Amino acid sequence: MVKKVIDTEGYNAVTQWKYGYVVYNKNDLYIGKAVEKYGEFSEFEVDLFRQICRPGDVVVEVGANIGTHTVALSNIVGEHGLVHAFEPQPIIFYTLCANVAINSLNNVHCLNLAAGAAEGFVLIPNINYEEPGNYGSVEVDKFKKGNQIRRVRLDNYIAVPSLRLLKIDVEGMESEVIRGAKKLIARHKPVIYVENDRPEKSKDLIELIRSLDYRMYWHQPLLFNPNNFFGDSENIYPNIVSINMLCFHKSADVNLDGFMEVVDAGLHPMVPRS
Repeated sequence: MVKKVIDTEGYNAVTQWKYGYVVYNKNDLYIGKAVEKYGEFSEFEVDLFRQICRPGDVVVEVGANIGTHTVALSNIVGEHGLVHAFEPQPIIFYTLCANVAINSLNNVHCLNLAAGAAEGFVLIPNINYEEPGNYGSVEVDKFKKGNQIRRVRLDNYIAVPSLRLLKIDVEGMESEVIRGAKKLIARHKPVIYVENDRPEKSKDLIELIRSLDYRMYWHQPLLFNPNNFFGDSENIYPNIVSINMLCFHKSADVNLDGFMEVVDAGLHPMVPRS
């Protein structure tokens, strides 16, 4: 496929990709570079979502970034489904909205909010998006000054008749999001797909999810897909994986092949066993 890119004098550009068009930051070393080079980002995760979600489903995505997964999920759940996409970084949120708009998606609700265990605010500093960086790795709970962005408890904010998937990728704040969503989770028993790439926070996260009567399985998809949309064979992310957990309520009738169940809360894939 011939890539059609609209470049700009600023840090953003537009390209065709697997799901239509995407606005992205040319300086983003992960999401931006992936959609520019491969026409997709972390497609192995999307493949998993296709097995979980069906047309008409409701999804809550906390930490949507520029919406690469949001757009894919919108396509999966279809016109009768709904995706609630939370993204606290204002500039990244504007790009998320641009990607929803440029692809004419009527089933996505974009929210410039953080989610956590308590109502309040987080502070987002003025980030220089003109410099190379991984803008999906910003830990919004680390800053002492910046612009105030509202933080909500999902229990107080999300009212839906059903919830199929709760996807959480919030750079170490995953436990806080879940603590603020216990009632929502108990009511709907959604599949939870949650990042768990910080060994020092893993035990607390695992024990929290287990306390909600969930079973967890490690999912470690490679960032590089050799069958990517643009057919580019160069792997600029060698041996780089995402470390996530796929979680099902114990009442769910599932039989997973090829997934390692999370049994010992003290073990983590990034820490060698002694």
